[in-house]
Amino acid sequence: MNSLWNRFKYTVQADLHTAFDKKETKNPIAMLNQYIREAEKQTESIGMFLERQSKLQVELQKEMNEAENMANKRRGQLELAKENNEEDLIAFAEAEITAYNTRAAELSNSVLEAANELCILERKFEEMKHKVKDMKVRQLQLMGKENVTRAHHRMDQVISPSNAENNFATVNEMNAYIENLGGKINQEYEASSMERRLESLTKNSTKEEVIV
Repeated sequence: MNSLWNRFKYTVQADLHTAFDKKETKNPIAMLNQYIREAEKQTESIGMFLERQSKLQVELQKEMNEAENMANKRRGQLELAKENNEEDLIAFAEAEITAYNTRAAELSNSVLEAANELCILERKFEEMKHKVKDMKVRQLQLMGKENVTRAHHRMDQVISPSNAENNFATVNEMNAYIENLGGKINQEYEASSMERRLESLTKNSTKEEVIV
């Protein structure tokens, strides 16, 4: 059953990767836009992790300072207990000093480790933001190239008949149509002019016949 499920899972994953690749080939800018949106979401999420890490480091530092202060306080109290020969207080203060010193040492290591980790995260975070910014610049560049390509394509449709679509008239086609239309108009004008002259001759001839 597990083997069948795994085969099904891998088949679906392969189909998704294939569909993704086809979509990327078909519309790379759309895929880049989607990738940038996802990267921005990840950047925002990681920024929250860094903010949380910074707060944790502050809390660790606070706990360490408190442990050190309590250790110093118990040292002063230990001296007073010794001066007054309070054996039970002396034992208590010494145990407290040991506990606070141990805690402060552990917290000191944790603070240093947290500071180093935060520094590494911040460097990687800045690198990530630069990568996202570079992708946005690349997005603008691709959009510019796409716009120029489409503009060239539209202009080529007008200028070059070989690149024209069936439903788009080229300049040459329009010029030919205008010339053809102009020729027809001239022919019609000449025909009507000739017809008017013939009609005029006919009328003049009729008048001469009446006079005679």
